[in-house]
Amino acid sequence: MTSRNQFKTLIALAALAALGLLLASCKGSSAQANKIEGAAAAPTPQAVDVTTAPAVMRDLPRFIEATGSLAAEEQTDVAPLVGGRVVSVAVDLGSYVQKGQLLAQLDSGDAHLRLEQSRAALAQANAAVAQAEARLGLAPGQRFDPTRVAEVGAARVAYELAEKNLRRYEQLLESGDVARAAYDQQRAQRDQLREQYQAALAQANQGYAGVQTARAAASAARVAVEQAQKGVRDVTVYSPISGYVSDRPADVGEFVSTSMKIATVVRTNPLRVRIDIPEQSIAAVRPGQSVSVSVSTYPDRGFAGRVARVSPNVSQQSRTLTIEAEVENGDGLLKPGQYATIRVLQPQSDPAVLVPARAVRSDGTTARVFVIRDGVASERLVATGRQDGDLIEIKGNVAADELVATSNVEQLADGAPVRQ
Repeated sequence: MTSRNQFKTLIALAALAALGLLLASCKGSSAQANKIEGAAAAPTPQAVDVTTAPAVMRDLPRFIEATGSLAAEEQTDVAPLVGGRVVSVAVDLGSYVQKGQLLAQLDSGDAHLRLEQSRAALAQANAAVAQAEARLGLAPGQRFDPTRVAEVGAARVAYELAEKNLRRYEQLLESGDVARAAYDQQRAQRDQLREQYQAALAQANQGYAGVQTARAAASAARVAVEQAQKGVRDVTVYSPISGYVSDRPADVGEFVSTSMKIATVVRTNPLRVRIDIPEQSIAAVRPGQSVSVSVSTYPDRGFAGRVARVSPNVSQQSRTLTIEAEVENGDGLLKPGQYATIRVLQPQSDPAVLVPARAVRSDGTTARVFVIRDGVASERLVATGRQDGDLIEIKGNVAADELVATSNVEQLADGAPVRQ
């Protein structure tokens, strides 16, 4: 009885084990089926449409790069030479003026009055000169000779005649034909006439001194007239250079002095820019060397210039050399004060790998390009360098002639399938 019960128990356990195996098999088959169905339902990655361009090898010119501010070639604050009230202003901010062009006109009433007064004083001085010359018998501008004065001439003739008579009396005295008293009387007469002649000479010279004083006064009066004429001219303010008016503080009706400016005129072609280059680059810079200038206002355009001046010494503090370049600005696109990047071109060139700038994806810290090969995009981390038109230099990880993606770059990832 006991054996039969044990047998029944064993049969029941075997049946339970077989049922467990069957259930486990069913579950495994179901899981495998679900896995196969899931794999079949997963989407296949779609290819990204891209355009490509080959990386190219090109020689890029070498240059020394620095930054600076553009400045006017010439700038002048125009102030009047005389003070006065402004009656008209002929220019405004931004006006272009030629050298010698009218800027402003001051009141000329006082200047004309001073001119008339000085002319009257000159006429009076000229009259005084004429009177002084007439007293001496001088024609206008004639050279003075005291012996030509009438009084001096008469005194001289009388003196010379008395001198001759005295010589004759001396001979007669020796021969005993005249008395000593007659000789002494003749000598006294000769001495008196000589004194008269000398007095006439002194008086003539004194008269000529008066002529010289009158002529000096007339010369001073002529200078005063010239100064008054200049005063009349100075009430009209002209531009000393050709250029643009960058400031015009004077207004009609305002009184201006010689320390106040009427306008500021700047010449903007060419422009100047000063930059500092490192000490190790001194040998590579010389006057006349070509430079290229770029500004943020025109990012796709360069402006040509040349090195005009080189400082004779290196700064002891920064160990840099200051150079000054001149930039052509015939179109007036550049403005004084703009911040500019200056490249001093070198005669040598360096080989470089370049790709289209649109092929580079950058997040501000990392730059990358995608090389396309066999329909797959391969991500390459790169460093960028100089830009040459639409191309940009790539440093490392990309070889010449490799194809890089130039469109839909933001949709690519490493290993992504692409369709060209």
